[in-house]
Amino acid sequence: MSPRRLTGRQRTLLVCAVPLAALFAVVALAPLPFALAQPGLTADVIGDSKHKPVITLSGEKGRKTGPGEGKLLMTTIAATQPGATVRLPEVAEAWFRTDRAAMPVDAVYPVGDNLKEIEKHNRGEMRESQNAAVKAALRYLHKSPRDVRVTLRLADVGGPSAGLFFSLGVIDKLGGGDGGRGGTGGGLTGGRVIAGTGTIKADGTVGPVGGVPLKTKAAKRDGASVFLVPRAECADAVAERPKGLRLVPVDTLGGAVKALRALKGGGRVPAC
Repeated sequence: MSPRRLTGRQRTLLVCAVPLAALFAVVALAPLPFALAQPGLTADVIGDSKHKPVITLSGEKGRKTGPGEGKLLMTTIAATQPGATVRLPEVAEAWFRTDRAAMPVDAVYPVGDNLKEIEKHNRGEMRESQNAAVKAALRYLHKSPRDVRVTLRLADVGGPSAGLFFSLGVIDKLGGGDGGRGGTGGGLTGGRVIAGTGTIKADGTVGPVGGVPLKTKAAKRDGASVFLVPRAECADAVAERPKGLRLVPVDTLGGAVKALRALKGGGRVPAC
């Protein structure tokens, strides 16, 4: 039998398919302006980091802790470094996974073109966040920075997203977990592992941070049963909430403390 001849339409489609296939191949292999992110490390702000306390007090003694002490875990995401080659198949895979995310590079690294510049910027944001966290905590407790000095140490973490938990850690260490604001109570955790994220201003306002779905997975992985989330990011947190993780929305430092006290005492706790 003689081979069947192609129609004019079939020849046209074949001619168009060749460059189209070549285009898809180029796109699949070309680097894209995305960073791949995944759940990062967590750190207990009322515990130690690299064998040193994250929070150190001077001028006033911190509360004594017992064997049933819980944790206050700040959370992070881990992302590919700036300049890393990310291609279409990796981005496509990340869309279909709940433990990965493809994010625009500018959203992950808004400042700086190389790792040194970015690390310098992140360290600066961390210092500002720590200063605001201490001011917010002392203001909440009606304590003067002249009477109590707070030192925060947390290696290998940059950016402002730990601000809320630094403030909560200071309040916890100064005994502001129960009763009034005078710092005469116990801890905030009630023996639970409490995780979360959020920026903080000196006036106690909590702000959004991004990457919440990945941070909730880091929290669950490291034993948390409760996650404090900026209220503006509740929808993102709910969409991919790990099973068994309770989401508590917060707007302010005072609201976060109130929610933790209610959780500890069996009271009514807000939910996303």
